[in-house]
Amino acid sequence: MVARKKQATPKLMTRGERVCAFIETYIIVPDGELMGKKLKLEPWQREWILAIYDNHAGTRTGILSIGRKNGKTALIACILLAHLIGPEAIQNSQIVSGAMSLDQAAIVFELATLMIKMNPELDKRIKIFPSGKRLLGIARNVKYKALSADAKTKHGLSPILVIMDELGQVKGPTNEFVNVVKTAQGAHKNPLYLVISTQAPTDNDLLSRMIDAHRANPNPRTVCHVYEAPQDCALDDRDAWKASNPALGVFRSLQDMEDLVQDAMDIPTNEPALRNLYLNQRIEADSPFVSRSVWEANGETPGDATGLKVWMGLDLSSVNDLTALVAVDEKGGVHPTFWLPEHGLTAKAEKDRVQYPLWREQGFLQTTPGKAIEYKFVAKYLRSVFDKYDVQAVGFDRYNMKFLLPWLEEAGFLEQEIEKFVEFGQGTASMTPALRDLEVKLLNAQLKHGKHPVLNWCSHNAKVIGDSGARKFDKKTARGRIDGMVALAMAVGVMPQETEKKKRTWADYLAEA
Repeated sequence: MVARKKQATPKLMTRGERVCAFIETYIIVPDGELMGKKLKLEPWQREWILAIYDNHAGTRTGILSIGRKNGKTALIACILLAHLIGPEAIQNSQIVSGAMSLDQAAIVFELATLMIKMNPELDKRIKIFPSGKRLLGIARNVKYKALSADAKTKHGLSPILVIMDELGQVKGPTNEFVNVVKTAQGAHKNPLYLVISTQAPTDNDLLSRMIDAHRANPNPRTVCHVYEAPQDCALDDRDAWKASNPALGVFRSLQDMEDLVQDAMDIPTNEPALRNLYLNQRIEADSPFVSRSVWEANGETPGDATGLKVWMGLDLSSVNDLTALVAVDEKGGVHPTFWLPEHGLTAKAEKDRVQYPLWREQGFLQTTPGKAIEYKFVAKYLRSVFDKYDVQAVGFDRYNMKFLLPWLEEAGFLEQEIEKFVEFGQGTASMTPALRDLEVKLLNAQLKHGKHPVLNWCSHNAKVIGDSGARKFDKKTARGRIDGMVALAMAVGVMPQETEKKKRTWADYLAEA
């Protein structure tokens, strides 16, 4: 009797493996160089899908953040189809993909439609409703709809799956559209909320807060994969390109990346957008006053300014905001000092999303007792500066100067010293030439700011409004404090220039009052 060979028991696929298998079996690439071929998931895509669906804790939220043109929309379309008629399809359920704009929402629907039409097996199982950007999985009556923030109707939904496309476009920590769509999942026991997006520009934006909250206190029901370039990377660092673009050289064009980087290196105003959208860094795509690379080119240590001529800018806060004093010496050394009230420092740090307590411990931030800035401490510090350095002039915004003057007198300032305080307006008349002179110094790497963290932060936040003939800092739309840059511009603005006109001093202002 011949013994039969024991057959191996087929290995059962995990939930995540079934999703991957469905995608690679039924999804045909609808466009590009690989059009007509079955879609093959890249390792990083497979890794994220497996982490989402094979999570023993049960994934509630999944985040994938990558640079632009790495197939985010295609991955969204693949996942929603797996829930529409694939292994994740649940009888009579709803699926929603959300985007901030109608055009962005339409892209997801249109790509999913192309995928359906590329495969007859999908086409006969799914009904397409172009006018409403809806799909219907016939077998289990699963409904999908593409929604946008500007759509009139967002209520009445109960989606078991929500996929948010480009959540990084949401400005600020909350958004009504996102809240409505997410809270609509409350009727389900195990809903899934997925986010696939490039990074938001600032720490205070919704996506950044989601990522940071998970990093600070990991939630087993959250899967968060972020592909980002190091914050201090050079633009031409190819390892940084790969870190933020996992599809680079596969279906993410290397030549396109090279061209984008070269454009940003040739035209510095293109750098912020490149860093945010393609290196996946938290940087506002709108051009700041000074690009990061130009700012870092001025990052040498300033050295000791004892005995040197210095010019200063003083930006006084009204009550409890940041007060900044920036001195620039004759060798280009930049010496910043910042003050905040001690009371509520931690709350201010949470609001501004920066490390005020740490900066204080490291000596980069001074605090004054109480809830408001005590000008006597500022006056006392100014006295020490005048005693140590050869102060030529101090630019000031006259609004709060009247409150500082008595403390200057009490600190022992002489009349001839007070006359060195020069009124400096915050409008275009004063700021236009100051910004021009500051820009020239920065572009020629003539300053040495020593990478002071508070001043760094202010420089990244600073934007200007107006054209080259009339510019000033844009304080209304700034996402963070810019006081240090205002003070730096004033310091440069009171430095002697080739065509110097007489500036009004504090004594002149008092005489006219």
